[in-house]
Amino acid sequence: MTNPKYIQNAGKQWTPAEVKQLKEMAKENMPTRVISLKLGRPVSGVQKKASNLGVSLKPTNQSPYNRKSK
Repeated sequence: MTNPKYIQNAGKQWTPAEVKQLKEMAKENMPTRVISLKLGRPVSGVQKKASNLGVSLKPTNQSPYNRKSK
C-alpha cells in the first residue's frame, strides 16, 4: 500500500532545486528509494528523470557479481 505523503509531487513539474538535489544525491550514491522519499516522488519518476538527465543511479561501491559463494 502506497502512502500518499511520499508521492506528494507525483506528476508535478521538476523544479531546478529538485533536479539539483537529485544530482547531488545520485553523486553521493544514495539508493533510488531514499531519493524518491526525500523528493516526495515515485521511484519510477526519479528513475525516469535521472535517465533523461543522463544521471546514473547505479551504486558505484557495490557489485552484485562480486558475491562470494560458499
